[in-house]
Amino acid sequence: MGSADPKGSDHLHARRAFWRSKLKELVGMDDTTGVEILSMIRALTRLCEFVESQHSAQADLSAPRWGLLMLLLAHERMSGPKGVTPTTLSHFQGVSRNTISSLLRGLEEQGYIERTLDPHDYRVFRIRLTDAGREVVQSLAPQRVAFMNQLAADLSLAEREQLIGLLEKLHASIVARAGLSLEDCHETS
Repeated sequence: MGSADPKGSDHLHARRAFWRSKLKELVGMDDTTGVEILSMIRALTRLCEFVESQHSAQADLSAPRWGLLMLLLAHERMSGPKGVTPTTLSHFQGVSRNTISSLLRGLEEQGYIERTLDPHDYRVFRIRLTDAGREVVQSLAPQRVAFMNQLAADLSLAEREQLIGLLEKLHASIVARAGLSLEDCHETS
């Protein structure tokens, strides 16, 4: 892939300036950057999900399913093979229990995970990777990470690190200003 298209960038800037002026006119305020930041994050989220789903179609793994497999492998390497509860996965992914259930059902049908009863509490299931799940993560991870890095390649390493830091700061600001806890953030997703 080449570098960013300057004409596309000019178009984006012109479109943003047009909507900024309309928003300022509508609300009667000069500072609309909060709305602009959140709108850009939403647009980037949709774009990233679309691009990632197009790229990962050959492996039949959506971005959310892929994220769960990565979490399960990381947890397995840190804590052993005992597995993770669906509630814990729901908190890590920031999605509802219904969404986690649907994602887990799909991964189970693909043969990538298994559910087992917790030996200490038979009301709780533990989710673990199967050998096939572990293999798919280990074989596809390098190319998926390289692809994601390539998407951000028009930013220098220093710019990418700065952006990550700014997004973390924005996350903390939103949580603090909205009077939320991290647990609240996961519950509302």
